Amino acid sequence: MIEVTDAALRQAASEGMDAFIQVFTDAYKAATGGQLTADTMPLLTGEQHTLLAYQLFRDEIMEGGFCQLIQNGYGGYIFINPFAKAMRLWGVGDLSKLVYAARKIYDAHREDLERERTDDEFMAMYEQYEAFDELEDEFLEREEEFTATVAAYVDEHLEQFAKIV
Repeated sequence: MIEVTDAALRQAASEGMDAFIQVFTDAYKAATGGQLTADTMPLLTGEQHTLLAYQLFRDEIMEGGFCQLIQNGYGGYIFINPFAKAMRLWGVGDLSKLVYAARKIYDAHREDLERERTDDEFMAMYEQYEAFDELEDEFLEREEEFTATVAAYVDEHLEQFAKIV
């Protein structure tokens, strides 16, 4: 089981919900060498993968939206895995709905969304895939609420996310 220190959790909790989540996800990234491959995927549990997926989703959407998330190789990790279902089970139903809506766009255009692109072609994606805009805006408006709900779920189920030492 992946371990995190109680001191690190206490410090992070005083800094905010995103820092609290980051303690766990940093430990997951360290355990996997920062790579999600067939060899490293089994190193994390389903709950740990879901938390890592949330962190990756949050960071990518806040920085560059769905186009960036997909171009950085996380489309399958977010949309093909049961991430949206897990968010609903964790009490973040509106985020689950948002991910399902984005998945419809992803599924309809997956081959194009995932193809290699030049920098100019990547920037053009934002105009081509304006269908993501409303979903990105909703996430950005509600990110703090979503992150607080995820952090509260983790705090209530610590033993599923790491061994606290």
